[in-house]
Amino acid sequence: MRVIGAVLALLVVAFGAVTTWQMTERATAADDVLRRSQPLSADAAAIYRSLADANTAASSGFLAGGQEPPAVRERYERDITRASKKLATAAAAAGSDSSSATAVRRLNQLLPQYTGLIERARANNRQGLPLGGAYLRYANATMQTRMLPAAEKLYQAENTRLASDYDDAKPYPWFAVALGVLALAALVWAQRRNYRRTNRVFNHGLLAATAAATVVLLWLVVGHTVARSGLDDSYDHGVRSLNVLNDARISSLKARGDENLTLVSRGAETTEVAGETEDKFDVSYRAQMKRLGDGDSGLLGEAAELAEGTPGANPVRTAVKNVSVWQDRHKEARSRDDSGDYQGALDKVIGAKDGRGAEPTGECFDNVDAALDRALAYEQREFKQAAEDGRDAMTGLPAGAAVLAVLGAAGAVLGIGRRLSEYR
Repeated sequence: MRVIGAVLALLVVAFGAVTTWQMTERATAADDVLRRSQPLSADAAAIYRSLADANTAASSGFLAGGQEPPAVRERYERDITRASKKLATAAAAAGSDSSSATAVRRLNQLLPQYTGLIERARANNRQGLPLGGAYLRYANATMQTRMLPAAEKLYQAENTRLASDYDDAKPYPWFAVALGVLALAALVWAQRRNYRRTNRVFNHGLLAATAAATVVLLWLVVGHTVARSGLDDSYDHGVRSLNVLNDARISSLKARGDENLTLVSRGAETTEVAGETEDKFDVSYRAQMKRLGDGDSGLLGEAAELAEGTPGANPVRTAVKNVSVWQDRHKEARSRDDSGDYQGALDKVIGAKDGRGAEPTGECFDNVDAALDRALAYEQREFKQAAEDGRDAMTGLPAGAAVLAVLGAAGAVLGIGRRLSEYR
């Protein structure tokens, strides 16, 4: 009986210890998903968007002439400031040896070079010198070929970290469950043995130990199942949508920048497409718009599918509608430019509404960007709520399992001790 008591106590304590260990790891990972990895992933996406938007604002200001509109200048400076702040946050969280740290260092080196090129482009543009366009194209090349790829690597690294935290938080604690089932089976066997040998139906100590182990096992299974469901929901209806919407917003920013640079370069940079020479930036614009897609295909089609049946579908539909209008206005602008009416094309891109009330492409882009921003805000709230529900489902479980295991082990020892006292 002493051996049985020791084994029962050891099983219950082991069950509680393993439950505490495994659920502490999962609760920590779930908290990291909510408080660390997903916010850092969002910051990395914000860095990419801010840099792309700054590049777009710079080209828009250049097209406006020597005295760029104050709103465009403020937008550019706001984007650069936001990117700098987010880079500081990413640097603090990245550590020293990670791919994130390498990307952050790269961006911190390139950002002053880029802003210097933009200022040179502006200075020459104010004086009416064509060299300004060359500086702007060089700045754009720096952004497109060096800065945005580094920002994309940072975004991918933070998404990898987010996926790793999900992988740590979601697996079922099979080892703890197996120990719990074994402990309960041993407790039932011991009580049945006690009943058959002494004809006593209940042993209060063993009954208390069984109750404690049962509570821990049920709490473990139900709590982790609810937590896993919440985390799955936060990924399926939060992270996935956020990733698609971020990609869509980035594509729209790139498309807008390419559209502006088509007018800035005025055919200075070309590429071969199907044996024909075409403007490099207009080809890139079409590629980005194809990637963006519509409500049935591309990134916007995927976003619409993920948001179907939720309030988040409304801003996505708004974005789809404005992308269609944008493409129609862009065709009109290209038609004007190809026919030699540069000013007419410029008015279609950065001007005001025409006599028919038709919006320029710049306003269409702003409408798309604002709609995607609203969709992102909605999905971010959905992620946060679901992730909090998942994390909260594990709240108290590690500590509760430890306390109940100690009480259960004490009950098993006392129950066996009561029987042993009858032999003295």
